[in-house]
Amino acid sequence: MTPTRNQDLLTRSRRAVWHPCTQMKHHESQPLVPIVRAEGAWLFDADGNRILDAVSSWWVNLFGHGHPHIKAALHDQVETLDHVMLAGLTHEPVIELSERLSTWTGLGHSFYGSDGASATEIALKMSAHSWRNLGRPGKNGFVSLAQGYHGETVGALGVTDIPLFRTAYGPLVRPAAVVMSPDARRAEPGASAKDHAELAARELEAWLEAHHEETAAIILEPLVQCAAGMAMHDAHYLRRVRALCDRFEVHLIADEIATGFGRTGERFACDAAGIRPDFICLSKGLTGGTLPLSVVLTTDAVYDSFYDDDTTRGFLHSHSYTGNPLACRAALAATELLDDAQIERNRATAQALSRAARVLDEHPRIAHARHLGMIWAWDVQTDDPTFSRRYHRAALAEGLLLRPIGRTLYFMPPYVIDEEAIEHLVKGAMRALDRTLAQSSAAPTQPTQALA
Repeated sequence: MTPTRNQDLLTRSRRAVWHPCTQMKHHESQPLVPIVRAEGAWLFDADGNRILDAVSSWWVNLFGHGHPHIKAALHDQVETLDHVMLAGLTHEPVIELSERLSTWTGLGHSFYGSDGASATEIALKMSAHSWRNLGRPGKNGFVSLAQGYHGETVGALGVTDIPLFRTAYGPLVRPAAVVMSPDARRAEPGASAKDHAELAARELEAWLEAHHEETAAIILEPLVQCAAGMAMHDAHYLRRVRALCDRFEVHLIADEIATGFGRTGERFACDAAGIRPDFICLSKGLTGGTLPLSVVLTTDAVYDSFYDDDTTRGFLHSHSYTGNPLACRAALAATELLDDAQIERNRATAQALSRAARVLDEHPRIAHARHLGMIWAWDVQTDDPTFSRRYHRAALAEGLLLRPIGRTLYFMPPYVIDEEAIEHLVKGAMRALDRTLAQSSAAPTQPTQALA
């Protein structure tokens, strides 16, 4: 029998490709899914089957696959300038993008990388080096939140508190100090999300009181710690952290790699708290899910600390594709789509999806149903360590791309999801949940808390 195109592609991929965030042996029993095209919120495999991209392909695709405005911008750009080094040279797309991001964030001096982990590395190095240039070389440590995730390069792992990603590389990592997460699921009975945020802020305050002289920065994911199982917290925490950083002279690094560009309901999560960080890290949705690009923006004060005749006081970090014109042009097109009207449309879409998802909120094996902006999450009560993998397979059978984080099921769809796709998503997710739980031999336990 002649193999189908799907079978041919998955066999070749298993032989040649090492897939990310994957135990490759699992693909002996859970085949890869070869995707040959995508349109809007949908992916299509080589046999013509349609799959709803309900996680925006790892949270990057904001406006749907193959958006005509972004495609047109890329076609235009590739005809004029595909790439040029940014050291000693410049070009219009990187200038225009930097100006727009500065207007949106209140920060300036954009420094570019290619992915979220690169942005984390840039911000950490820039913070510590800035203090060094200011005559305070001892301020070179970092503090991060329990359950925090900031990438998987060595520096980023130092401020990541998820053992699954960090333990194997412990000898290579310089770990940050870790303080309490403001995760609202951790609140004591009877306490509000704001109460718990205040409790976490007080722990940070006590820590900074003792250690601010050797601390360069705190890094956090504002409002949602995504890899921790969509752990959400009250904006009160961000306001308290901003005040503490000002008081103790510590930089605030906002990792908005996943939360930026409308994901939390505002253009940036920090906007919901009315604060401005000292650094903001952006990536994922920056190009609308078309090309890899990341950026760190910072304050005039940080920039000025590097501005000198002495080369060694400059920020000498670099990447070959820093500020790539194609990626910057895609980002310009994507940011043009993220206007006030799109933010309002997202709110209407979120209301529709939340109404449809009430059946999941009320499921007897669900705890901590929560929603913010265009993110929904539910903790599934199960002891089955294979839940995530088995649910992923059950969801694919329903025509859905869903990858639970541990025992946390979540939706993070493209902003273009419509009523038909919402119905398909919720009904398929429910069927996949019931099927996965029915097949599990593990009994339910207490509601899941922080899960990686």
